[in-house]
Amino acid sequence: MVNKFKTRYTNLESPIANMFAITPNDSADLPFITRAIYVGGDGDIKLTTLGNETVTMTGVKGGVIYPIRVKRVFDSDTSATDLLGMY
Repeated sequence: MVNKFKTRYTNLESPIANMFAITPNDSADLPFITRAIYVGGDGDIKLTTLGNETVTMTGVKGGVIYPIRVKRVFDSDTSATDLLGMY
């Protein structure tokens, strides 16, 4: 398959190129810092941002992509489901 954009510079405004399933964990960071998180099922997400702030996003809706740079998603206090990290 030909990738016509292979030589183009990728930045934060470029389309998402990769995704991974997020397994919430209270003691381990994600394998990659996200550019966004896809939420499959409604709930709350406790996370640590790239800027080292730990917050709980309450009432997030399923089927939505949230453009947030995240390095950890906690198991405790996270009830949203089917999370995907996008980078």
